[in-house]
Amino acid sequence: MNQWIRLALETGPLVVFFVGNTKFGIMPATGAFMVATVVSLGINYAMERRLPVMPLVAGAFIVVFGALTLVFEDSTFIKLKPTVVNLLFAGALFTGLALRRNLLKIVFQTAFQLDDEGWRVLTWRWAFFFVFLALVNEAVWRTQSTDFWVSFKLFGIMPLTMVFGICQVPLILRHQIKEPDGSGT
Repeated sequence: MNQWIRLALETGPLVVFFVGNTKFGIMPATGAFMVATVVSLGINYAMERRLPVMPLVAGAFIVVFGALTLVFEDSTFIKLKPTVVNLLFAGALFTGLALRRNLLKIVFQTAFQLDDEGWRVLTWRWAFFFVFLALVNEAVWRTQSTDFWVSFKLFGIMPLTMVFGICQVPLILRHQIKEPDGSGT
C-alpha cells in the first residue's frame, strides 16, 4: 500500500478526534473516533486483505475504551487508552525478548531484513519508547485540560513517534541484511 495512504489511514481517525473535540466536545469526538477507526481498519482490510497488528490492537482498544467513555460519560477511559496500549506493546516486546522470541521481527520482517542484533536492539528501543509514551500520556492527561490532551495526541505524540522512528534509520541501515544482487558475479 502507498505510504501516504497508510499514513492517512493511521492519522485520519486522530484528526477526526481532534476536530470533533474542537467543534463538539470530548464525548461526540470519542464516538466519531470510534467510527473513524473502524472505517479506517475496513479500508485497510479492503486494500490489503489483511489487518496490520498494531493498528488492529489499537483499534480494538479505541472501541472498548471509547465505549466505556460513552457509557459512563467519563473521559478518563479514553484518556487511559494510550497508556494501556503503549504498556501492552512494551510488555509484549519485553516478554518476547525475555523468551528469546523477537516479536518486532515477526511483525516487521516483511518491511525490512535485519540481522539478529539489529532486531534485538531495535526491539529494546521500541519497548522503552512505548513506556516513555505511556508515561508522557499519564503526565499530560493528569495535569492538562482535555482540549490540550487531545491536541497533544495529534501534535505531540504523532510527531514524537515519527521522529523516534526516523532516528532508528541509522540502526536499521547498519544491521540491514543485504540481498544478493542476482548478477552471478
